[in-house]
Amino acid sequence: MGIALVAVVVAAIILIAGAYFYGRQQSAQSAAATRADAERLMAQAQAQQKELVLEAKDEAHKLRTAAEQDARERRAEVQRQERRLQQKEENLDRRIEQLEKRERTLGQHEEELDQHRVQVDELIAQQRQELERVAGLSREEATEMFLRSVESEMREQANKLVRQIEMQAKEEADEKARRIITTSIQRWASDQVSESSVSVVPLPTEEMKGRIIGREGRNIRALEMATGVDLIIDDTPEAVILSGFDPVRREIARQALNKLIQDGRIHPARIEEMVEKARADVDTVIKEEGERAAFEAGVPGLNPDLLRAVGRLHFRYSMGQNVLRHSVESAHLCAMMATELGADVSVARRAGLLHDLGKGVSHEVEGPHALIGADIAKRLGQPPKVVHAIAAHHFEEEPQTVEAFLVQAADAISGARPGARRDSLESYVKRLEALENIANSFEGVEKSFAIQAGREVRIVVRPEDIDDLGAARMARDIVSKIEETLEYPGQIKVMVIREKRVVDYAK
Repeated sequence: MGIALVAVVVAAIILIAGAYFYGRQQSAQSAAATRADAERLMAQAQAQQKELVLEAKDEAHKLRTAAEQDARERRAEVQRQERRLQQKEENLDRRIEQLEKRERTLGQHEEELDQHRVQVDELIAQQRQELERVAGLSREEATEMFLRSVESEMREQANKLVRQIEMQAKEEADEKARRIITTSIQRWASDQVSESSVSVVPLPTEEMKGRIIGREGRNIRALEMATGVDLIIDDTPEAVILSGFDPVRREIARQALNKLIQDGRIHPARIEEMVEKARADVDTVIKEEGERAAFEAGVPGLNPDLLRAVGRLHFRYSMGQNVLRHSVESAHLCAMMATELGADVSVARRAGLLHDLGKGVSHEVEGPHALIGADIAKRLGQPPKVVHAIAAHHFEEEPQTVEAFLVQAADAISGARPGARRDSLESYVKRLEALENIANSFEGVEKSFAIQAGREVRIVVRPEDIDDLGAARMARDIVSKIEETLEYPGQIKVMVIREKRVVDYAK
């Protein structure tokens, strides 16, 4: 075992020694190769250094050459700038010299102009003095005369222009108004019913007259006292006439008398009973008619008291035209025209229905029916615009809204329909005479004619006394006087005619 161990150790030592010597041999070979590489790299570096030095020298030569060329070009440019500046200085010197010459010349011209100005002023003064001497007027007087002449001419031209503008505006307004009114009338046409201030009650027999009169007239007195209506019993066969200015009372009397005739028992107590029943029936009719008119006119939400006031118009007639039918028609016309003009349709419709509200109580209250109706509408909660339109539809107030003018127009249209209203011959004659008298009261009128049942008056003026502008003023003055002094339905057209004829003879 010991020999084997020794053998192992010896073998290991031998291996280690072999490896050491082999390594030193390899290291020597590697060092030699490294030295060879280093020498080769050194030679390459020296060669590259020489090339770089040569390149640097060449680049430096090029830069120096470029710098010298740039310097030469800059010197040449500076020389050119100096030559240009010298030329500009010479030009400026020449211009300054020319300006100095012109200044001296202008100074001489100014002196000459001053001398001429003085001479011209002296000539103007001499001419002014000569003109004043020849005309016999001072400068201020001549100026004032000229200004008056110009003012008169301009005023005349302005009047002509104003008249042309007025005529054009009137033609356009008339055309538009005519179209709107015509359309409204075509869209709404109602039946016309006329009535008088008396009612006729038919009797079954002639002996009924005696029973109505009663013993010593007690029945007829009781009936008249209960109703406030006059009973006229004359030779008219089988008829009794009821006469009274209040149509509601007359209707109550008519119904009460019919009930008494049908019942057959006619005495004061029965008369009072029948009159109370007839009054209740008429009140019911008034309420129903007011509701029907409001519904037909499209005006909802009216106060019950206001509906009763409207319903009373069912028994009122204005120159033969039923006032309630007239009010409903006016409401529709107002609404149609308000739609065309873009006005408040609701206000126009309501004011058209209520505009004659005062006629239902005008005999009980003092004052114009327009103001009475406006007061009733105001107390019963109607809007201010509606109240104003009612008050202004006959110019008791000056119209301030479009709706107020529409109510005036609708009222006139409805009353002016053919057959809507009637008047007595005496009223027509008086109206014609009044129109002609008003026209003849103006200076320069040669003759006048009232035509178309008093709806138009034509005035012929003397052309030597009235010019065109005077004719226009006369027409306005006559219209104002007619509106102030006359009462009439609808409107009256005033036409002033100025005709000038020149006649000569050739001999």
